[in-house]
Amino acid sequence: MTLTADQTIEALRAAGEPTRLRVLSLLSGEELSVMELSGILDQSQPRVSRHLKLMTDAGLIERFPDGARVFYRLSSDPLARRLIDTILDLLDDEAGAADDRRLEDVRREREVAAGAYFERIAPQWDRIRSLYVCESAVEAAILKAAGDGPFERVVDLGTGSGRMLTLLGKQARMSVGLDLSHNMLNIARANVTRAGLDKVELRHGDIFATRLPAQSADRVLVHQVLHYLADPAAAVAEAARLVAPGGRLLIVDFALHQIEQLREEHQHRRLGFADEEMRRWLAEAGLTPAAPIVLPPDTDGLTVCIWTAEREPQTDARAA
Repeated sequence: MTLTADQTIEALRAAGEPTRLRVLSLLSGEELSVMELSGILDQSQPRVSRHLKLMTDAGLIERFPDGARVFYRLSSDPLARRLIDTILDLLDDEAGAADDRRLEDVRREREVAAGAYFERIAPQWDRIRSLYVCESAVEAAILKAAGDGPFERVVDLGTGSGRMLTLLGKQARMSVGLDLSHNMLNIARANVTRAGLDKVELRHGDIFATRLPAQSADRVLVHQVLHYLADPAAAVAEAARLVAPGGRLLIVDFALHQIEQLREEHQHRRLGFADEEMRRWLAEAGLTPAAPIVLPPDTDGLTVCIWTAEREPQTDARAA
């Protein structure tokens, strides 16, 4: 499949302007909101929005509303991405250096705000989580989705208070929990010790670059983490990378919702996820997704989804 001449010309025209080239370069790193792009580019939001609309209409980028905010990312179409990659490869690397510095400032601001939030609420973390959903029902569903075990190695990314480690720890011969918050890790250590688990390693680590061996865990969990992240698809890809042949990834997060105050009060970046979006990320990461487990709230509140996906078992060629 190829682009027609008219489609190619339209795409090149849409890209062929200095600000729009800057936008493509910025979005090649991560999805960004109109407000963030406006700040990085030092241009008004209406002006930036006009550029974004033109590139969206040309199929170069994708627009997706998330509550009261609108985010943009590069097109997921392979042909459009090939064209964008070619254009960006031809750009002078230093041309966007100032934009990259301002993007780093945006990232640091996010990290500082998120870090301060987690350090502040760490002692009340499990209580705050319980305000959203019936945690006992969610945990029962997680145990069912994880399977009976025993598991050779369980990895919990963004482990927080370590609840997933204590929930699955007795079924695992070895468990690893990663988190960026030292305060959270200290709480997790206390909870793991209280649960009588000794084969648990807790380490300071980044969900986007875990430094753990590929295909090394038969159960990987990402529990109530993705909605805090600027690039949840990248975190899904890294989590999937850790899943061993025949292993399973469990992602627990919210379905799409419109509770906007969670952004300011609890640092949520995304207001939940669509099933189609999550299943696409899992498939692109090389896993086979299953139908999600959907847990609506007992009263007004947030619906929790448990997405699972597996890596195909290795086949023994000698048995053929």
